Amino acid sequence: MTNLIGSGTDAIDTGDILWFHSFELQDGKTIDGVKPLEIQKAEADIFFAGGLEGKAVLDIGAWDGFFSYEAERRGAARVLATDHYCWSGPGWGTRKGFDWMHNALHSSVESLDVDVLSLDPSALGQFDVVLFLGVLYHVKDPYACLEAAARMCSDHLIIETVTALQNEPLPAMRLYKPGELGGDPTNFWAPNLPALELMLITFGFTRIEAVPSPASGSHPLRKNRSRPLRSKKTNSASHRTIIHAWR
Repeated sequence: MTNLIGSGTDAIDTGDILWFHSFELQDGKTIDGVKPLEIQKAEADIFFAGGLEGKAVLDIGAWDGFFSYEAERRGAARVLATDHYCWSGPGWGTRKGFDWMHNALHSSVESLDVDVLSLDPSALGQFDVVLFLGVLYHVKDPYACLEAAARMCSDHLIIETVTALQNEPLPAMRLYKPGELGGDPTNFWAPNLPALELMLITFGFTRIEAVPSPASGSHPLRKNRSRPLRSKKTNSASHRTIIHAWR
């Protein structure tokens, strides 16, 4: 499979790469992956609103690396991109896109093929900002994996995940049948906000903020909701949510 960026004689051949992330190159050409570029840009503005100048950033589950390279572009002093499932594990992705962009951007982003549960702060150190984006609902043990991400974080943990059970006041998670969530058999869990808050407090975070993802237009956290929160329909719904947690 050949993927071309641009058109005509200026098209760039990216070979057999199956892109998940989208990118805009310095010459204005774009790579159109599964995830729309405008959504990624809107998410990055939320993730990095506090600034990254001089900070060390860890991107867990980096895949093609859009947010790793965006952190570098926004002034992070060090960025370490990690993945395993998509780079060399059973996922449909590879690290070819990450490597292609690393070369195209002449990037200094570091990379390490490692599973989230194998991340070791004694070997890698802790990071000012840890990104845990689009990972939590894919893992079979979300508590242990979130705890592993938290161990790597000295200050600010940013989570982007599917959430559910919005009307359940007790900390809870919804377990999905294979393929039920988004047609993807690797989507297992969606926590509610009380569950995320309890886990993060347990892991030593003192300030937690939840905001709607740009990918969820009808998110229940938005002020102008079109339907009441407390209904069977909305309680069974899932949404994409961004969580900021600070030590």
